[in-house]
Amino acid sequence: MAMPLHSTVAELAPAPARPRRILISSDTYPPDVNGAAVFTHRLATGLAARGNEVHVICQSAEGPATADVVDGVIVHRLRSAPLLVHPTMRVTVPTRLDRLMRAIDPDVLHTQGHFVVGRAAIAAARRRGTPIVATNHFMPDNLFQFGHIPERLRVKAGRLAWRDFSRIFSRADHITTPTPLAAKLLSDQGFTREVESVSCGIDLTRFHPHTEPQVWARKMFGLPDRPTVLFVGRLDEEKRLDELVRALPFVLNDTEAQVALVGQGNQRSELERLAKRIGVGDRVFFLGFVPDENMPQAFAAADAFAMPGVAELQSIATLEAMASGLPVVAANAMALPHLVNGNGFLFEPGDVLSMARHLATILTDEELRARFGRASRALALTHDHQSSLARFEQIYDEVTL
Repeated sequence: MAMPLHSTVAELAPAPARPRRILISSDTYPPDVNGAAVFTHRLATGLAARGNEVHVICQSAEGPATADVVDGVIVHRLRSAPLLVHPTMRVTVPTRLDRLMRAIDPDVLHTQGHFVVGRAAIAAARRRGTPIVATNHFMPDNLFQFGHIPERLRVKAGRLAWRDFSRIFSRADHITTPTPLAAKLLSDQGFTREVESVSCGIDLTRFHPHTEPQVWARKMFGLPDRPTVLFVGRLDEEKRLDELVRALPFVLNDTEAQVALVGQGNQRSELERLAKRIGVGDRVFFLGFVPDENMPQAFAAADAFAMPGVAELQSIATLEAMASGLPVVAANAMALPHLVNGNGFLFEPGDVLSMARHLATILTDEELRARFGRASRALALTHDHQSSLARFEQIYDEVTL
């Protein structure tokens, strides 16, 4: 006797929904240390922690191609070669990515750039019909020193670089950049597509103010217990760290200050020579590479944060300093003015005396320093990385409909 149809149908459970499968492409990824690499790593691991299946295509750190699961992310590293114009970065050997794209079968590609990996991934996604989200971290200024572009040719080189960027990114379905000012920059350079600003975001649970005395954190980095100005980032030309070093003698007229520089770069030896030549060699400390897990302690060691760079599309380091409750003294350039509002001072790039005056004012006024620190934290609260991750998930759903 046949079983009633409804009794077998009732036993069938609905098929489980597959998590989003996101492919992120980037020409820079840890162990590279720069803003784009940090953002891409935090984006990938953050999305994975939220239940997505995340793949990253990037350059190999050592040469041969590899594949591994790192921090919940499936990382596909492509064969690479040393980048001759940069002391630490490598470049992927140009390749078609159709086979890898077919094997991963992503719902969406989220590219972080338009160089070798980015353009190969965009091309493969277009051939396969995979939706593309593109985030821009690029400014020609970041490349000029490594390409040894003479000053007189930089305007023309910049125009050519922006034209190449527009040609590649115009193929994306949705385009983002970290700040409204960074979006305006693209428009000013002739990019006609709509660009949405989505903050890089920061982990507000890891970066927060410390109430205990700073001496413990300073000891951790071998710093004397003095008023401390901190910089975090690459020690490269566009960061204009010579201005911070040259400001220090004027700050010392008012307070026994010191500068701590976290990061690596090709300007370190020049900065060391400069500090020694102007008599502050014993007041400028080069802390080198600090692992991400120790960065909250680095911010805890400081009284103020300085960012003299002029090519910042957002500045994750400045946001982390703000979340840690530090006052900010920053160049009035690119996106930095968006981060300074009642929590510090802006100075015109190149105005060393103005920077020194602002730093001295903060370091010598405990009440002002505390008020600026609270304002920094309040501003940072609007850049919670969970909100940024949620918006990216919405964008992925929108482009895959």
